[in-house]
Amino acid sequence: MHPSEPTDEERLRAALLRGGSRSMITGLWALRRHGLQRIPEPDDVHLLIPHAREVTSAGFALIERTTRLPNPLLRDGMPLAPVHRAVLDGARRLRDFDTVQAMLAEAVQRRRCTPGQLDRELSLGSQRGSAIPRRALQAILNGAESVAEADAWEIWKLSELPSAEWNVSVFDRDGSFISKPDAWCEDVAFAWEIDSRGYHEGGDHYAATLARNARYSAAGIVCLQTLPSRLRTEPGVVITELRETYAAACARPRPPVTCRP
Repeated sequence: MHPSEPTDEERLRAALLRGGSRSMITGLWALRRHGLQRIPEPDDVHLLIPHAREVTSAGFALIERTTRLPNPLLRDGMPLAPVHRAVLDGARRLRDFDTVQAMLAEAVQRRRCTPGQLDRELSLGSQRGSAIPRRALQAILNGAESVAEADAWEIWKLSELPSAEWNVSVFDRDGSFISKPDAWCEDVAFAWEIDSRGYHEGGDHYAATLARNARYSAAGIVCLQTLPSRLRTEPGVVITELRETYAAACARPRPPVTCRP
């Protein structure tokens, strides 16, 4: 009721009025309200409503009737779809693989949902637009917790090396914690770390990286460090480095270290 453009808050509340009782916000706007950050700028307000209700989309209110209406979560008085539903409702309408993978990875990494919840939602929900999120989810189901780790998972598959475990904790013979490598080859005690230069060169992070590498060395663990950018710019070279480092790990006696989830 004023001459200026509606605010985001007003758009959301107007869309909920359009949806009526039991409607809830899903997709990108819901993810923003849940506090996720690695998402595109939201536009239309995507709503879920009971399937029996005869309400259609209008203006910026995108109405989706569903027989699988989840229990909403209230944030500042607004009903939101739970994260596992909202992130996939948003992902099905996107066409950029990296964006979708970043959204799914952030939702899991920040403990807003589990890979299993995403997998079940993909299986039970609409199959329209599910190809990209289904592909993006594969690395996450195997333990990757970031886009860089998902890229690394793809590279590891291409290397044809034995299967690796992702983000498991490694301990020495006395049970002392060594590290939590991005990828871990249990049979030969080989660790692969995807290390961002910007992150690991800064202050305390640099010292922590040196201390981690010292623990690897003291425990007899062979470790390969790779910059995330090289996973896409030099995949062939990285694969060669993986194979050669794995061979070096095979050539020495396996140290008495163990891993746990």
